[in-house]
Amino acid sequence: MKVKVLTRNPDVYIRETKRDIHKVPRNYDPSLHPFEAPREYVRALNSVKLERVFAKPFIGNLDGHRDGISCLAKHSQQLSIIASGDYSGEVRLWDIPQRKCKFTVQAHAEGAVKAISFCHDDRVISAGFDKTLKIWSTDDLHLSSGSKEPLKVLLSDSIVTGISHHRKESKFATCGDVCQLWDENRSGPVKSLEWGVDSLLHIAYNPIETFLLASCASDRSIILYDTREAGPIRKIVTKMRSNQLSWNPMEAYTFSAANEDYNVYSYDTRNLRTPVNIHMDHVMAVTSIDYAPTGREFVTGSFDKSVRIFEVNKGHSREIYHTKRMQHVTNVCWSLDNKYIMSASDEMNIRIWKARASEKLGVLKPREKAALEYADSLKQKFANHPQIKRIARHRQVPKHIYHHQQQLRASREKNKRKEANRRKHSKPGSVPLVGERKKVVLSEQS
Repeated sequence: MKVKVLTRNPDVYIRETKRDIHKVPRNYDPSLHPFEAPREYVRALNSVKLERVFAKPFIGNLDGHRDGISCLAKHSQQLSIIASGDYSGEVRLWDIPQRKCKFTVQAHAEGAVKAISFCHDDRVISAGFDKTLKIWSTDDLHLSSGSKEPLKVLLSDSIVTGISHHRKESKFATCGDVCQLWDENRSGPVKSLEWGVDSLLHIAYNPIETFLLASCASDRSIILYDTREAGPIRKIVTKMRSNQLSWNPMEAYTFSAANEDYNVYSYDTRNLRTPVNIHMDHVMAVTSIDYAPTGREFVTGSFDKSVRIFEVNKGHSREIYHTKRMQHVTNVCWSLDNKYIMSASDEMNIRIWKARASEKLGVLKPREKAALEYADSLKQKFANHPQIKRIARHRQVPKHIYHHQQQLRASREKNKRKEANRRKHSKPGSVPLVGERKKVVLSEQS
């Protein structure tokens, strides 16, 4: 005679200590959980509501400048240091965790600091309205000694409006009347690259293909340079001027340009005739842009006194940051740990924001981290449900931006209606249907 008994291993359900959590066995058979989907929907709904409740992105500000901030730069290797320059010619180095100024100097006596950049080591290059380039040391010994003299002073023939340093070598590029390539060990430019434009506004090295450069020009063009060539290689002319551009740190062939027509355009260098995407939500000129280290998002600052975060593959922003005191945003940068955003504006403040508005800062316990990951997975699972989608998309925007958005929407609808009527009452084929992306680039030269 056989007798069958149920046996259980005590290690499965007995706690090792009285402080441990009770182990509860669970059967994952879906037939035993008929209400699992409704329960998960309610959890997702609660999670997305709590996300909006705890969405408090503003962390703090760095104050000390006596004039509006004209330029901002982040360190290429250290997370805790940024440099800023203002319209009075002052340069400051900031310690982000302590929110204190490490070093300040009246770098340029005549006029504003037009551009600033970190070298591949711990030095800083500043360019002023006085046509000088000054290299400053940021090491602790130099700062503690109280020395306020630059390590080297380089003279430029024209006003420098932008600086971009090579990622690994002691080389940097400047823009002004022409694009010039410099070596830190030489007193003059090594090479000049020009394409017959009045002035260049901004220049940026490609972080991956380090021999590539791109610049924005005053004649509404974007010019690509190859440092191995004798001159520029390609040029496109857009409908309106681009103020600043930023390369994608994960895709060597992609960059985005902040434009005067309130939009940001993403381009693929393999086909510059048509932008890959148009990112629209700002209601005034976009002045600055910077990519996240992941390459999936970028942050923009605008003349409409707001900071927006865009996803690369989407046309509208996922976040808008603003305060009552914040004025025209002149520069933005995204920290290399993908957690923080810094914005500089006209009212002499640098603000620190969270890259994800509802993210909890500090060390998370394992259970807390698991709960947040579970909530994120539920929000992704039910992202297309109307109620959850409505709550997740909702943002409070300032009144002046809200009214400008309505006016721009009405203007775009009027233009579309006018073009449709013209096509309807014209000879077939005389008024072709042209997509919005094909209207951006007017000409391409190589």
